[in-house]
Amino acid sequence: MRMNFSSLVNAPCSQVFEAFSDFKNAADRVEGIEKIELIDGDSIGVGTRFRETRIMFGRPSTEEMEVTEFIPGQRYTVEANTCGSHFQTIFNFKPDGDATVVDVELNTRALTLFAKIMTPIGFLMAGPMKKMFASDIEQLKKYCESDLS
Repeated sequence: MRMNFSSLVNAPCSQVFEAFSDFKNAADRVEGIEKIELIDGDSIGVGTRFRETRIMFGRPSTEEMEVTEFIPGQRYTVEANTCGSHFQTIFNFKPDGDATVVDVELNTRALTLFAKIMTPIGFLMAGPMKKMFASDIEQLKKYCESDLS
């Protein structure tokens, strides 16, 4: 399954990239995130691992993620294996005058037999996941465009 999101953020690219990739402060900026725990220190780059806790369907859900690509100011990729599937989220940042275009691509691939069997009804999860990602991006956009960033 693949989902794509795009948003124009009225802030400089370096500032937008910094806000989106500042995982340790994400819970303060994104309402859906309860807690972020950096596993390997405070620096962010390839190999950084963190645990993100969200409320999903009324219950806390914690997933461990890893940064697998990190090009400062331009792009980063976060990946996770959970629920028998591999999740890859690619964030691209492109200057557009004084603003920034943020393109996000989410790819999921079933790994286990159970996950492969469940793939046809995975569309039931697509709506809530799309809504969650859109909300996260909108909240980070508002943060970047405010005087707080």
